[in-house]
Amino acid sequence: MGNIRSLGVMVDCSRDAVYTVGALKKYISLLAKMGYNSLQLYTEDTYEADGEPQFGYLRGRYSKAELKELDAYAKGVGIELIPCIQTLAHLGGITRWQEYGSITDTGDILLAGEERTYELIGHMFQTCAECFTSRRINIGMDEAHMVGLGAYLDKHGYRDRFAILSEHLKRVCAIAGQYGFRPMMWSDMFFRLANNGAYYCSGSEIPQSVIEAVPENVELIYWDYYSRDKAHYDGMIRAHQQFRNKLVFAGGAMSWIGFAPNNRFSIEACRAAMQSCAENGVDDVFITCWKDDGAECSLFASLPALFCAAEAARGNADEAASEKKFRKITGADMRTFLAMDSVNLCGGEGGMNNPSKYMLYSDPFLGIFDKTAEGHGGEEFAAVGKALKAGEKNARFGYIFKTLAALCDVLEIKYTLGIRTREAYRRKDKDALGAIAGEYKELEKRLDKFYKRFAEQWERECKPNGFEKHDLRLGGLKQRVRHCRKRLRKYCAGELRSLPELEEEILPFGGNAPGDSVCFNNWATTAMIKPNM
Repeated sequence: MGNIRSLGVMVDCSRDAVYTVGALKKYISLLAKMGYNSLQLYTEDTYEADGEPQFGYLRGRYSKAELKELDAYAKGVGIELIPCIQTLAHLGGITRWQEYGSITDTGDILLAGEERTYELIGHMFQTCAECFTSRRINIGMDEAHMVGLGAYLDKHGYRDRFAILSEHLKRVCAIAGQYGFRPMMWSDMFFRLANNGAYYCSGSEIPQSVIEAVPENVELIYWDYYSRDKAHYDGMIRAHQQFRNKLVFAGGAMSWIGFAPNNRFSIEACRAAMQSCAENGVDDVFITCWKDDGAECSLFASLPALFCAAEAARGNADEAASEKKFRKITGADMRTFLAMDSVNLCGGEGGMNNPSKYMLYSDPFLGIFDKTAEGHGGEEFAAVGKALKAGEKNARFGYIFKTLAALCDVLEIKYTLGIRTREAYRRKDKDALGAIAGEYKELEKRLDKFYKRFAEQWERECKPNGFEKHDLRLGGLKQRVRHCRKRLRKYCAGELRSLPELEEEILPFGGNAPGDSVCFNNWATTAMIKPNM
């Protein structure tokens, strides 16, 4: 190992959190000390685009001046700042505006073949060319599963979707070439279209027609975050190496399943991936830090995974020496940092489960996830909260531990609140329900504390835009808790004859056995909000 030439990180600046220039400078400095030499800023519409006033409108987009400042700072510490944009799908931020209605295919996908679409993409490249000194660019184009099946279908009739993707890619690459950019893109769309929707197809033969459809000057990014099996990576790398294109590998530092990271899982996955890359001649690697469904997890919470990935890339296996080096670089103890993972290990050991997110927002009367908490208790979160206290003393990152400790305080009550409420109601035990109503009141107080801590974390790292989502979520949660408490009080006082919500049987979630935690990171569904409202 140790033959990886280019080692980078990709940070998501599009899932509501747009990180401040100050926070990113601190982040870049840490990455440089860990041995990284590139950083991709993943920006869907969160940057200024010439001639497009509604592109990134009200989203906290980066100005040209901010991008230039970041580029200069990164260059000064040996980091290549690389633009990472979207040129097909994942542009839902702009589809809300009437200006872009005429170039929306379906969902968050641009309408291929329209001149206005390529005018917009030209404006994206124009900004990137002005603000970044790097001439590498990630053009995205991943997960456009419904391409050609919306407005494109209405206008042109059904066409081979691979042909649509290929034609669009050629247009985008031509625009990139006008500005001297060397594009890279995620590889999944080619694999999915060639393998009946499947991405992971280790050992599969890629049709020659697919290979030839990818322009040779486009680097293909093989992304894979969820396996700890080196053989899995070996097979997928070999599948990618059938293409004529340069191969880039993207691993993941899991920071996209809620408020807490999963460093331990990410470290194991990255070590297996790095070993495979080294043995299979892949020398260009970066680690993604996505922020799905609200960017609740701190920008800095994944530092252990990023550090260990960099050590693995260099072939460093001495854990004691690594822990000492981590402390020197970050000023924090590695094992104390890893305690953050434990927030999601309550309710049963799970590689990627996130009960701290879905049980926070699960409705106390309509708890679709309550079956996952059976056989467990809030004391598990209380114990984790106490363990996090050691991290609160850290001058640099203590605020992250305070946020997660406050979340544990909330979940100490809320994790089994719905179960206990329903059980007492079915026993017709009004004394017990009266006591539980008191817990609802205490929960409101703890939610206030958690909200304060989380808001402080956001203000340290992010622009103000985007936090409106969390005001609505946490404010709505507190109001719902208050409403349920009042209904309990009225029932106990005889003002209500029944609570119909508590009489319906809660079913196992997704067929999982009672007591098994799961991974589910969708606030709207968790809170029982009907999709597409």
